[in-house]
Amino acid sequence: MAEPSKVIHVRNVGHEISENDLLQLFQPFGVITKLVMLRAKNQALVQMQDVASAVNSLQFYANVQPSIRGRNVYVQFSSHQELTSMDQNQGRGDEPNRILLVTIHHMMYPITVDVLYQVFSPHGSVEKIVTFQKSAGFQALIQYQSRQHAVVARSTLQGRNIYDGCCQLDIQFSNLDELQVNYNNDRSRDFTNPNLPTEQKGRPSQPGYGDTVGYPQMANAAAIAAAFGGGLPPGVTGTNDRCTILVSNLNPDRIDEDKLFNLFSIYGNIVRIKLLRNKPDHALIQMGDGFQAELAVHFLKGATLFGKRLEVNFSKHPNITPGADTHEYANSNLNRFNRNAAKNYRYCCSPTKIIHLSTLPQDVTEDEILNLLEEHGTIVNSKVFEMNGKKQALVQFETEELATDALVCKHASSLSGSVIRISFSQLQNI
Repeated sequence: MAEPSKVIHVRNVGHEISENDLLQLFQPFGVITKLVMLRAKNQALVQMQDVASAVNSLQFYANVQPSIRGRNVYVQFSSHQELTSMDQNQGRGDEPNRILLVTIHHMMYPITVDVLYQVFSPHGSVEKIVTFQKSAGFQALIQYQSRQHAVVARSTLQGRNIYDGCCQLDIQFSNLDELQVNYNNDRSRDFTNPNLPTEQKGRPSQPGYGDTVGYPQMANAAAIAAAFGGGLPPGVTGTNDRCTILVSNLNPDRIDEDKLFNLFSIYGNIVRIKLLRNKPDHALIQMGDGFQAELAVHFLKGATLFGKRLEVNFSKHPNITPGADTHEYANSNLNRFNRNAAKNYRYCCSPTKIIHLSTLPQDVTEDEILNLLEEHGTIVNSKVFEMNGKKQALVQFETEELATDALVCKHASSLSGSVIRISFSQLQNI
């Protein structure tokens, strides 16, 4: 056997085996940084983040025969200690082109044109981007000004994650000559022509690519399930694609958009919120994607807020039309799922009696926290502690309703100059 290496050589890789199949074979053992398909030889090279991850995978597959789509594949350490850009370009066997086809694996956070532009523009002049949903998952076509820019971007970004632990980039050269973009919005953009209109409802951005989805459904429910400890919560399917929620039986004297944001943002990013003028106890809330909307409906149905038992259901409206009576939150830095999405899914639960406070001032006292929260009802217990050098606190109320009221009113409020963050704790007691 060759000397241990973080590069794994895979043989008997048939034409029916995709890059995603190989990713799934090795991702349980660690982060994959590069993947090269040697199609002409029915082989592949997989580079793990470190040697230990590669050793663990080969030790496992020494006892369990790896098989993909009914075909046995054979794995060993590669003679390569590191895959170079030349290895990658040679292995692909496809013609360099200024247009890249990007597939995003393990997508746990919505990816928009703006996100892709931030990722790809440092490597060259990006002219056009089109995103779309296919059976392979969420994909994008990215057109650079020159072929060289595309080559540099691909060799630099292939196998990287957009966010920690998710949204892995799988990049190939496209065989298209020119992208045709008809609309400038979250799903397609022509940076050379800023005067294009926004997309009309129901019209695909790019002929032949299928209907585009602004906040596509999660491409890999397994990765999300892992955030919940191996399986989705009972009753959550992970297949919902409706992003907008109708909330009714609100207390119109005490509710506003920011308070709804504070509660619903526990379960996903908020795009916009609209209180209905003709029905003051009703509101529409547009979440980042269908999975996040399903979590909110699942965990908040029947919760009590300001003395009212909430009705939370999916809306018949696919989205909320922006207007004078809507509040926009898509770019809010208070959205909790902009970073560490997988980590935040772990904190999703129905309202509890205990709230968790973080991003507190380093010199905060327990009395200061109690003074901030005691107006919301009887506090049974509290505790201030330090984790990773940062002050945090747990506060236990007499009922779930009191804890919910406190969270809704005091999340994102200021305490001694710090904007505090509040979520429900799943602890049974303090």
